[in-house]
Amino acid sequence: MVLLQACKNSGEYAKVTHDPLLYSKTVKKLNDIVLENNFPPMIAARNYAYANIAAYEVIAAGDKSYPSLAGQIHGLTTIPKPVAPNKVDFPFAALLSFCKVGNAVTFPEGSMDVYVNELKKKAKDAGMPSDIFEGSVSYASLVADSIMSWSKKDNYAKIRSSSKFTVTNEDGRWIPTPPMYAQAVEPHWMEVRTLVLDSCSQFKPVRPPKYDPKNISSTFYNAMMLVKKAVDSLTPEQKHMADFWDDNSFKLNVNGHVMYATKKFSPGGHWMNIVGIIAANKKSDFNTTVSAYAQTSIALFDAFISCWDEKFRSNYIRPETAINKYVDPEWQPYIQTPPFPEYTSGHAVISAAAAEVMTHYFGDNINYTDTSELEFGIPSRSFESVRAAANEAGMSRVFGGIHFKHSCEVGRDMGIKVGELVLQRLKMKDLKKGFLAKN
Repeated sequence: MVLLQACKNSGEYAKVTHDPLLYSKTVKKLNDIVLENNFPPMIAARNYAYANIAAYEVIAAGDKSYPSLAGQIHGLTTIPKPVAPNKVDFPFAALLSFCKVGNAVTFPEGSMDVYVNELKKKAKDAGMPSDIFEGSVSYASLVADSIMSWSKKDNYAKIRSSSKFTVTNEDGRWIPTPPMYAQAVEPHWMEVRTLVLDSCSQFKPVRPPKYDPKNISSTFYNAMMLVKKAVDSLTPEQKHMADFWDDNSFKLNVNGHVMYATKKFSPGGHWMNIVGIIAANKKSDFNTTVSAYAQTSIALFDAFISCWDEKFRSNYIRPETAINKYVDPEWQPYIQTPPFPEYTSGHAVISAAAAEVMTHYFGDNINYTDTSELEFGIPSRSFESVRAAANEAGMSRVFGGIHFKHSCEVGRDMGIKVGELVLQRLKMKDLKKGFLAKN
């Protein structure tokens, strides 16, 4: 009778702590904190990567079919093993480890404490035995501490005090854009340690077209006019596309003398939501869901580093600046131009990288509806595959008026290469067991 009751209790609390939707909810909680505190997109990607890696390492410790990332990603050498594995509920520990790292890489300090207490209460209310509870909390903390110690060596802290971007009047060079005229965001991000890429410039793209705005037969002139004409004749569908993928973490709205900011998820945050949507649609189990989030966030992390390396190499002018100077001084893009150089399109790079990893997990040609933007009053969009969504995300920047078309196309190719390398280098599931066979 005692044995039967123990099995019953285990089954009851496992229904709560092993629920993959609970993990997605936990990632969304961090996403909300990132949004509220206005983290720039590349820093947001760092937050997601380290927190998801911590959770992944916990499930890897409890499931031998998931290899540890130690020795697979740069600088991560060892992860502590549980002393008493039979006293650890690994999914519950994964949730707590994610939250502890999430707390450490965001601010204000303790942002996830209330949510963590809710998770602990859920486990206790569901009948988790005290020894399992304590063992899980202890192991979660052990793994989180290990990941945080490793994360501190990625050069992020050092570049907090690096020099600002120098603005010059050189023709074709990026300068701050209205209405914020903000300093360039994270001009030293390429100095952050990559996770999988050999270097930030491993997938250095072709040079952007020569800046030649007065020559009506030049590649640049035609690219500039394509953006202007697109924005000047937007259809409702194109406006929806631009709004849906805007993902501006801090938009300054100006109405006369009144100024106020509105916030949305960053591009990486948007893709974290998409992972959750598709994992739920596919009814993925807890460990698969964690693994999909982790590998996608790793691809996003390296994709931002790769993209920022090129942005601050080419320091390319934005369409808005060129059009205002040579075509129409009153022209404005449909969405707000973000504060960093144009080439290549960040959204195109990171979306393509994420899509490659997600296609590997969930398959190609998977129809899904992205409901991520409903909370911002933007209707959902449906896609036939994540790759189709990534392509649209990139091209939406042309309709938004903030990128040249070639920047989106080259950016997509860069992102695909990053995603493919992440899949090639990282073994995050024993393929011999059959789940993650490549498409």
